[in-house]
Amino acid sequence: MSYIALYRKFRPDRFEDVKGQDHIVTTLTNQLKADRIGHAYLFCGTRGTGKTSVAKIFARAVNCESPRDGSPCNQCRTCREILSGASLNVIEIDAASNNGVDNIREIREEVAYRPTQGRYKVYIIDEVHMLSTGAFNALLKTLEEPPEYVIFILATTEAHKIPVTILSRCQRYDFRRIPVDTIAARLQHLLEEEGVRAEEKAVRYIARAGDGSMRDAVSLLDQCIAFYLGETLTYDKVLDVLGAADISVYSRLLRCILSGNVSGSISILEEMIIGGRELGQFVSDFIWYLRSLLLLASSDDAGDVIDLSSENRRLLEEESRSVSPETLMRYIRVLSELSGQMRLSSQKRVLTEVALIKLCRPSMETDLGSVLDRIRLLEKRMDEAPPAAAVPSSGTRRAEELSEAKEEPPAAPKRPAPQELQQIAGDWHRLIGYTTGGFLVVLRNASIRYDPESADGILYVIFPDLTAEMYVENPEWKESLLQIIQRETGLSPEIRFVLEENLREKTLSPVTIEQAFQNIHTEIETDDGPEEVY
Repeated sequence: MSYIALYRKFRPDRFEDVKGQDHIVTTLTNQLKADRIGHAYLFCGTRGTGKTSVAKIFARAVNCESPRDGSPCNQCRTCREILSGASLNVIEIDAASNNGVDNIREIREEVAYRPTQGRYKVYIIDEVHMLSTGAFNALLKTLEEPPEYVIFILATTEAHKIPVTILSRCQRYDFRRIPVDTIAARLQHLLEEEGVRAEEKAVRYIARAGDGSMRDAVSLLDQCIAFYLGETLTYDKVLDVLGAADISVYSRLLRCILSGNVSGSISILEEMIIGGRELGQFVSDFIWYLRSLLLLASSDDAGDVIDLSSENRRLLEEESRSVSPETLMRYIRVLSELSGQMRLSSQKRVLTEVALIKLCRPSMETDLGSVLDRIRLLEKRMDEAPPAAAVPSSGTRRAEELSEAKEEPPAAPKRPAPQELQQIAGDWHRLIGYTTGGFLVVLRNASIRYDPESADGILYVIFPDLTAEMYVENPEWKESLLQIIQRETGLSPEIRFVLEENLREKTLSPVTIEQAFQNIHTEIETDDGPEEVY
C-alpha cells in the first residue's frame, strides 16, 4: 500500500477529534441532536483549520443510521460509503476549477432528484469565493429555497469576496486559528501513534511554525520525520529541516543593531546563509521575536499571548528591558516592508543587508521613529562616554584649561558672562530636568554660550547636529524652556536656539557648567587682582 501523508491519515472523522473549534462543533452537534438542521452553511477561516473536515463529518452525521451524540458512527453502510467516496449523496465540488455558470446549472438540475439512500443530499463547495459572478447569480435561487433534502456547505478562506446576497442566505461559521498549545498536543499524539520520539521543544517549534493551521503543522512534522527517519527528532534537527535559526541568534542580532554594529549584523546574516537558513523564514522569525519583545515591553501580563517556553520567555523579559517600544516598532516596520519586498525579488540577500544597515543607521531615515532611535543612540553614547568627553565640543578647550587650574591660575577672560547667565549655567542640569522626552535629550547634548560684544544677556543654546532641528524651528520649545527658567530662577534672559553649523560667522564665548561651578562663589585672578564673582 502506498504511503499516506500524515494530515490525510489522521484527518478527524468524528466531531470529538476536531481540535481548536469547540464553538463550531458544539453548535453543529446541538443542531443535529435537536434536528434543527439548516439548508446552507458557510465555513470561513484560514487554511488548515478544519473547514473541509467538519463539512465531511457533518455530511455523514446528517445521513448516519445510528449517530452517537451528534457524531457519525462511521460503521453503518451509509457512513462507510461516504468515507470511501462511493456515495452519491455527498458531492464535493472544487470551485477553483468548476467556477462557471454551467457547473452551477448542473447542480440546479441534480437537486431535483431525491437521495438514493439516507435523508440528505449534501453539496460541499470548496473555495466558493472562486465562483464567477454569473455562477453566484445562478446559485442564488437554489440556495434560498432548496428542496428539503438538500444541504449546501460552502467553504472559503476569503469570505469578503463572497456577495452579500449569498452571505445572507447561509449560516456563517468562522474557524479560528488554532492555538499553539492545541497544535502541539495534537502533534505529540500523532508522534506517539507513529512511534517517533521527539523533544518537546522541537514539537512546539513546529506547532508555532504552523501559524494557526493544523494541516500545515502536521505537514511540517511529516517533513521532519522523513528527513530524520528512525531518529529522535530534536530541536536542532527541526531548525535544519525548516531552514530556521535558534532564538539566541536573534538576540545577538538585536544587540548588534542596538549598538549600531553594521559589520556584526552582516556577519550574523552571512553565518545564517552559510548554514543554509532560508532568508524569508529568517526575517519572519526575527519579526516574531521583536513582536514578542514589544509585547513584553508594553504590558505587564503579556505572557499569555507569547508562545514560548518558560526559559525563552525569561530571556526575552530581560532583553525587553534594554530596548524601548518605539524602537521595536520601527524595527518591525522596516522588516515587515522587507518581508513584502522579498516575495517578488531575486536579490533577497541584498535587500536584507540594506534593511540591516537601515536599522543600524537610523540617520538614513527621516521619520519620527528613526529620529527617536537616533536620540537613543545619542543617549547611549553620552552614558558610555567619560566625563571629559561629555563636554560639548565648543567648551572642550575651556574644560581643559580649567583642569590645569590647580597648577597655574587661568588668565582672566576678556569679558565675563553676565551674572544671570552664569547663574543659569550653574543650575542648567536641574532646569532642563523639568523638560521631557526628546527635548530633554537634545538639551543635555547642547552647549550654552553668550555674545561677549552684547550686554543684553542673550543666552545661546547651541545644538551640535540636525537632530534638534525640529526644536530650533518651532518657537514653542524655546518658550517652554524660558517659562521654566523664569519660574525657577526669576530671571528672564533672551534665549536663542541655534544649530552649531550656523555659527561659522559669529564668535561666541562658551558658558559651560564646569566654568560656572569654577566661577560662582570663588576667587579668580584678573589684571586688577582677585575678584569675587557672584
